Formats: sequence, C-alpha cells, structure tokens
Amino acid sequence: MNNNSPIIRKGRKYDQVLDGARDLFMAHGFESIGVDDIARHAGVSKATLYSYFPDKRMLFMEVARVECAAQAEQLEAAVDFELPIGEVLGVVGRGLLGIVLSEFGRNMFRVCVAEGERFPELGQQFFETGPKILIERMCEFLEVAEARGEVIVEDRELAADQFPELCKAGVFLRLVTGVQTEFSKEEIDRVVDGAVEMFMARYGVKAG
Repeated sequence: MNNNSPIIRKGRKYDQVLDGARDLFMAHGFESIGVDDIARHAGVSKATLYSYFPDKRMLFMEVARVECAAQAEQLEAAVDFELPIGEVLGVVGRGLLGIVLSEFGRNMFRVCVAEGERFPELGQQFFETGPKILIERMCEFLEVAEARGEVIVEDRELAADQFPELCKAGVFLRLVTGVQTEFSKEEIDRVVDGAVEMFMARYGVKAG
C-alpha cells in the first residue's frame, strides 16, 4: 500500500461524511457511486467532503478501515480469554460468523471481489484491519492456552487460519452464491460447535 497517501483530516462533519459514504458504498459498491451522491446523502457540500477526503478512493478506504476496526474491537471485547479454550473458541466462532453473515460482512466481501483487480489496496486493507487482526489475536491466545496445558500447536499461524475457516463450513459458500442468506441460531451453533470439536480433536491435550 502507498504509505505516502495524504493524511485524512478529521473534523466536525467527518463522521457525517463517513456514515453517508458507508450507506452508499455498502448498498451500491464503489464504481456506481459518485462524490455528488455521497455529499447529498451525507447532507454536506462537495467542498466539505473534499476537505476531509481528497478523492473517493481515500473515502472508501477509510470506510473499510473504520468498519473493520469496529468489528474487530467488538469481537475482542466479547471474549474472556481467561475461560477454558473450548468456551473461548465458541465465543470467537459465533462472533466471527456474526460478522460474516452481517450486512457489512456480506457487502464488504462483494465489493472486495468486484473491485479487486482495479482497486487492490482495498483487499489488502480489509485483510490487515480485519482477518489479520483476528489471526494475530488467535496466535496470542493459542500461546497462552498452550502454556496452560490445554493445547499443543506446532504452527500457531496455521491453526489461527484454520479455525475461522472451520467456522464458515457449510455457510460461507451458500451465502456468497445466494443459495441461503439467513441462518438460524441452531444452524450457527451446529457449525461453530463442530468447528470447536474438530479444532480440539487436532490440537487439544487429551485428558489422562
């Protein structure tokens, strides 16, 4: 990513601009939305919008960054890492699946795929502010869980990659292909509980 990008200025109407842009980008994607549309929806002048974001690309990137960071913070705040690993994984798995199935999660994936070739920075930033943070936190927790004698993990990064994928089994493909867009609590519990069971079968320390 370009580390020489202009610094985004924040001010009184920053959140107003960001919220308006989020609504339109998540509903319609990047290409079909113009700066005039965003300014009108946000209730600000185009000059005000440009005073915060010099171009639409930067605005889109900021929407993605803020949303991903908020989702990651909410998930981390919901987890008590002092609990046994099976309980922690259950909370993490349900939180993760909640993000994937949310309007934001669905639309963010759709936009990343649609704009990926023309707008590769988006996918990189989405990964760095979302999935990468989850993987790093999972690695840290697995180190703690191993020190507590709950698991033995030779490759923590691989294990941290595997668990989210297990939690999406039977859900993600149906979601992105439109086969199924709503999932019951029972369906989510079945997938997450199965993911925890499989993960612990591979890495958990056997009693006795």
